[in-house]
Formats: sequence, C-alpha cells, structure tokens
Amino acid sequence: MSSNVVFLLDVDNTLLDNDRIIADLRLHIADEFGIASSDRFWATFEALRSELGYADYLGALQRYRAEAEHSDAGEPRLLSMSSFLIDYPFAERLYPHALDVIAHLGKLGPTVILSDGDVVFQPRKIQRSGLWNAVQGRVLIYIHKENMLDAVQRQYPARRYVMVDDKQRILTAMKQVLGQRLITVFPRQGHYAHDPANVARYPAADVSVERIGDLLELDVAPWLGATTQEKT
Repeated sequence: MSSNVVFLLDVDNTLLDNDRIIADLRLHIADEFGIASSDRFWATFEALRSELGYADYLGALQRYRAEAEHSDAGEPRLLSMSSFLIDYPFAERLYPHALDVIAHLGKLGPTVILSDGDVVFQPRKIQRSGLWNAVQGRVLIYIHKENMLDAVQRQYPARRYVMVDDKQRILTAMKQVLGQRLITVFPRQGHYAHDPANVARYPAADVSVERIGDLLELDVAPWLGATTQEKT
C-alpha cells in the first residue's frame, strides 16, 4: 500500500556520530598495535574504500590479515580489532534526540533507514545502536543508495519522500531522480558537512539544520506540500 510520505534516513553522521566512532577506532589501533600497524591498516582501508565506494571495516581487516600473513611483523595480533568493532557501544554514539526524531517523523509516515555499507558490519551497527528497532526493521543497505531509488520506491511506495542525509552529493543525486517528489534535508554534522569546498560543490538542500535534533522544532507537515526552508 502506498503512503502519503516516507522518511528516508541516513545513518553515519546523520543519526549516528560516525566521526567519533572512527576516532575511537584509530586511537584503539594506535594504542594496542602501534602507529606503524595503524598506518598500514588505514592505508588498506582507504584503498578498499576507493575500490568499493563505501567503507568496509571488516573487509579491510580481512585484506590486512592476508597481507600480514606474509610479513614477519606479528601483524595477526591486529585481528583482535574485530572484537572492538563488533562489540562497540554504538548506542552511546547516537546524536542527541536521534531516536526522538524518528518517533516524531513516524507520526506522519513510515521511517526507513537508507544507508550505504557492507552486509555484516553496517547492519550490526544499526542493530546495536537501537536504530533498527526504532524504524521497526525498515532498513535498506546498498552499495550506492542513490542508484537504488527504483528499488526503494518498489519496497516503500509513496507520493512524496523526505531524505535526511549529511552528504549533499547524495541529496543532489536523489533530487535529480525524484524531483519535486523529494524533500532533501541536510543536517550539518560530520566532516563532509563541514567541508566548505564539498558543500559549495552542490546545490543547497531544501531544508538545512545544524543538528538532527533540530527537526523536532520544525513543523514537518508542510513538507508534504513541498517548500524550501532554512533553520539557522
């Protein structure tokens, strides 16, 4: 059954402070395994992200292991990092009022997590953070979500969509496909949103807020009729 509006919500640096998670991971690797091991792991991670187009922490760890097995550096100790990743307290890294925003938007229409990522770590992150339950299991994870809008519309048909994402590149790409049927919401959180050059590269979103929690203060009902508004 088609909905009047469906709210599509990104995860990393939109609902969840992923920059802080990465900072914790960097500190953990450097403290536990040394700077040299840390540098090699992150080089492997960045190379894999360039190949795949999304962050794959466990995939980088797997590749790192394969490389370490041919060295004499004792790098297999780094494998204990998997426990740090899997058991990380993601719920503690939710932005303030993130769950309240989901509940608030859910009064108008279905809320759906729409994220990029791998098929193991990203679902784990969403589950352990409490986001999976908050959207009642409506979770979509793709390699490039902006290219999967046909699939999104088939699974969650609606007259209008609202996409909340910290990356203006994603918002712009989705707007080009859905046009006036999509309201784009840009929370200025995380390193992408605070990069002036990156922000200037794309058109402004329909709605901009400083923090995800600011959506609680907006009258979201007018979004069903389409307009642009700015909160400063």
